[in-house]
Amino acid sequence: MDDLGILEIIKKRRSVRKFSDVPVADEMITQILEAGRWAPSGLNNQPWRFAVVTNRVIISEISKLTHYSKVVLASRVLVPVFLDTEKSYHREKDIQAVGACLQNMLLEAQSLGLGAVWLGEIIKSDGQIRGILGLQGGLELMAVLAVGHPAESPRQTTRKDLKELIVFQD
Repeated sequence: MDDLGILEIIKKRRSVRKFSDVPVADEMITQILEAGRWAPSGLNNQPWRFAVVTNRVIISEISKLTHYSKVVLASRVLVPVFLDTEKSYHREKDIQAVGACLQNMLLEAQSLGLGAVWLGEIIKSDGQIRGILGLQGGLELMAVLAVGHPAESPRQTTRKDLKELIVFQD
């Protein structure tokens, strides 16, 4: 990928929902997880936990638990991201930290030339996903990242003018 500054990577990032069949290198997956690991968290408690799913049978099982089954099936890697409720000290702050972790991961995927999408609707299937993965309680599903080499060029989007978003400035 081009050597871009962080703001340019942020502006170029789009949700990718169509992926090629090209496998994602283990080193790239590790880099994405590393980016997540370095997100900020209150008291540096790092409340996120990751599952890495490349097994096509498991991906197929997970795809049955979401309205976005086509996206899940097309991805080469799924990264379910959990909140470790036993390490949580303040639920809202820890959920915000997991959000920062997810954003870091999306930005790293973009910087590597990969496509990714943050799937949130799937959290309704928290228990079933933990069951498929053989995970115990104490972990609460926050999102699943679907990752792969993009098979589409997502459309450009616009943002509201910054003046519309600032509610106070002095």
